[in-house]
Amino acid sequence: MTDVDTPPATSPAAIDAVPLRHPWRWVAAVVIVVLVGLFLYGAATNDAYRWHVFAEYVFNERVLQVGLLNTLQLTIYSMVLAIALGVLLAVMRLSPNPVFKSVSWVYLWIFRGTPVYVQLVFWGLIPTIYANIQLGVPFGPSFFSLNLQALSIPFLLAIIGLALNEAAYMAEIIRAGISSVPEGQLEASTALGMSWGMAMRRTVLPQAMRVIIPPTGNEVISMLKTTSLVTAVPFALDIYGITSREIAAREFEPVPLLLVAAFWYLVVTSILMVGQYYLERYYSRGASRKLTNKQLEVLAKAQGTGAPGGGGEGA
Repeated sequence: MTDVDTPPATSPAAIDAVPLRHPWRWVAAVVIVVLVGLFLYGAATNDAYRWHVFAEYVFNERVLQVGLLNTLQLTIYSMVLAIALGVLLAVMRLSPNPVFKSVSWVYLWIFRGTPVYVQLVFWGLIPTIYANIQLGVPFGPSFFSLNLQALSIPFLLAIIGLALNEAAYMAEIIRAGISSVPEGQLEASTALGMSWGMAMRRTVLPQAMRVIIPPTGNEVISMLKTTSLVTAVPFALDIYGITSREIAAREFEPVPLLLVAAFWYLVVTSILMVGQYYLERYYSRGASRKLTNKQLEVLAKAQGTGAPGGGGEGA
């Protein structure tokens, strides 16, 4: 019987790590800062920008209460209709019914294959192409008749044109989000007694939102800027039309009025980006592999209590 002493474990020597230097990164950063400073100085001292005219009209009542308000309304109404129609088109694309699938494919092919400006011009010509809309018995009496040329509906036509174009893109975004959820999730929900609609609401869509939200936020921001094209309908009461076509044409100052429009586009876009960030963070809960501080503390305690002792005795 002999005792065997286990030699104490020796910790490895500390590594004297020397950080890798990147001098050219600092050179590039300095060059960029200098160029940005030169541009800002040139813009501030260039009389062509007419900064006093910009300051005069940036908070103009007509710019805010007419232009900005109409732009926000166009964005909201168009996106709501586009999302609703996009959901329908996405379900049709995923349907086993060949008719539904074909109709959805043709819709996406047409509206994604033609420029949105061309579509808006076409919608502006609808009252000319279909001057009278009648409902009734074919080759018989008419029960309802509507003269489109007697109506002033450029705002409505602009919303329809923007929404139908955006719905084609939203359909693909929603379809990709639903397809990203494993099929077993829907099967498990069905096995638990959920209906198809309840399984989509409580199981599939909450998981798909993590994929749907980021591109949808980008589409909302893109829609905000696309509203500047509604002059093709023609509708000229958006913020671009008010600043660059109405006030700039009256004052003969296109540059500062374009800066006014750009300023408000940037303000609204920045607010939408903040909202998009919090929505993404909300729906990505549990999907990130990065541990929180509390989780790291629990893991460190678990590893500390489970560590073996330094030595032992043998017989």
